[in-house]
Amino acid sequence: MSTESQSQAKQLSEEGLDLLFREARSQNGWLPEPVSEELIREVYELAKMGPTSANASPARFLFLTSDEAKGRLVPHMMEANRPKTGTAPVVVILAFDTEFYDQLPKLFPHRDMRPYFAGNQALADETAFRNSTLQAAYFILAARALGLDCGPMSGFDVAKVNEEFFPDGKWKVNFICGLGHGDPSKVFPRSPRLSFEEACQVL
Repeated sequence: MSTESQSQAKQLSEEGLDLLFREARSQNGWLPEPVSEELIREVYELAKMGPTSANASPARFLFLTSDEAKGRLVPHMMEANRPKTGTAPVVVILAFDTEFYDQLPKLFPHRDMRPYFAGNQALADETAFRNSTLQAAYFILAARALGLDCGPMSGFDVAKVNEEFFPDGKWKVNFICGLGHGDPSKVFPRSPRLSFEEACQVL
C-alpha cells in the first residue's frame, strides 16, 4: 500500500468530517433533552487526550447541571447570552489552573519542568491561557464526536464569574460553553469563512 493510500485509510469518513466541522453549528437554543454525567465524563476522557505544551493540561472544567448552579452564572452573562445559558442542559465553565505546574511531575515525568513556571507567573499565565484554550477546542470536538452540540460564549463578566465560582483565585475562567442537543430552529444561517488565499500563506 502506498503512503498516500495508508494516509487515506486513516482519514475520517465524510460523515465524520460533517459531524465535527462542516455541519456542526454553534447553538443558540436547546432541546429539553438531558445530558447524563456518564456522557459528560466520556467527553472529558476523549478531550483530555489532545496535546498540550509539556503535557501540562492546565484546563479545568466546571459543569453546571442544576438550575441553581446555572442561576448563579446567568446574571454575569451578557443580556443576549442569558436565555441560552439558563436553558442549556449543561453549562461548562472552561477555566485554567494558575498553578497547573504543580501537576507537571506527574504529567511530564521525563524532565523537571515545574521550576520554569513556578518562578515565572507571567509565563505560567500565558501558558495556562493558551493551552486551556486549545483544550477547550478539543472539548468541543469531543462533544460533537459523541453526539452533543455546543454553544461557546465569550460574552460575560470575567471578574464576576471568577468571584462567584473561583473566589480563591487559583482557577480562572477562560470561556463558557453550553452543552446539550441544539434546537435547529434557533440556529442562524452559517456565516462566511475566509478562503485559503485570504487567511493562509505557504512559504
